[in-house]
Amino acid sequence: MARTQKNKATAHHLGLLKARLAKLRRELITPKGGGGGGPREGFDVAKTGDARIGFVGFPSVGKSTLLSNLAGVYSEVAAYEFTTLTTVPGVIRYKGAKIQLLDLPGIIEGAKDGKGRGRQVIAVARACNLILIVLGVLKPLGHKKIIENELEGFGIRLNSKPLNIGFKKKYKGGINLTATCPQSELDAETVKSILAKYKIHNADVTLRSDATADDLIDVVEGNRVYIPCIYVLNKIDQISIEELDIIYKVPHCVPISAHHRWNFDDLLEKIWDYLKLVRIYTKPKDQLPDYTSPVVLPYSRTTVEDFCMKMHKNLIK
Repeated sequence: MARTQKNKATAHHLGLLKARLAKLRRELITPKGGGGGGPREGFDVAKTGDARIGFVGFPSVGKSTLLSNLAGVYSEVAAYEFTTLTTVPGVIRYKGAKIQLLDLPGIIEGAKDGKGRGRQVIAVARACNLILIVLGVLKPLGHKKIIENELEGFGIRLNSKPLNIGFKKKYKGGINLTATCPQSELDAETVKSILAKYKIHNADVTLRSDATADDLIDVVEGNRVYIPCIYVLNKIDQISIEELDIIYKVPHCVPISAHHRWNFDDLLEKIWDYLKLVRIYTKPKDQLPDYTSPVVLPYSRTTVEDFCMKMHKNLIK
């Protein structure tokens, strides 16, 4: 793919290769046969609280120090890499919500292909409501690109929403493509060849925005997760004020010092914004509302039914 020139004539060929690559990656994540695709025994942690946050990053960027100072949980810290070898959980209470923090082992380049327990780390990250990518402030951009690439290869899409593409399989009638706006990359031939890779020969595809081959593959695969992400730039005690001003302008980014506990307020506030949680206060009969322990729900699920299920599943009856 790297050797292929990108133009109209090669779009069809590149689409085919991308589909083949996505299919092989999925087979890597979920091997055929008796399970074994998820996190290894004792690696994942039972989900508790109202939301779950995973710390992802290279070894020795300060994930364990951050967990220890935020949640008061001891996670082994040392001057060598790969100090943390399994998932270390912690819990913080913030604005009435109970938030679970997971310190995951450091990942390395090639994690999505199984290097250094990478697949297990990313499998736990897939189940989080928010990912904190912890970066060392001295070489953040190189590490940021590698980590994003590893997570993308595992079907995690950061700070993005699924594109508006309609896809419905059917029994006969071939491939029907409808585009409600001009398409720069996808045409009927490319769509047919990508779907053929998945042995799909009858389907209705509706493109409601300018989509790429990758977008179509994401919809067909159907196993992509869209997770908000904050880039935590640690060790700001090692840089100048001028450099700090530049870092503050980077989107989705919070500079901190985990060791000195600098800027934790800013980080917690941003976590609260990105989690999009809603607090619901209950009111006992003939009393004032109970403002001490709210019922916390995600913003996308705030119906009366969701509230009842959170309290007790028999309440809904």
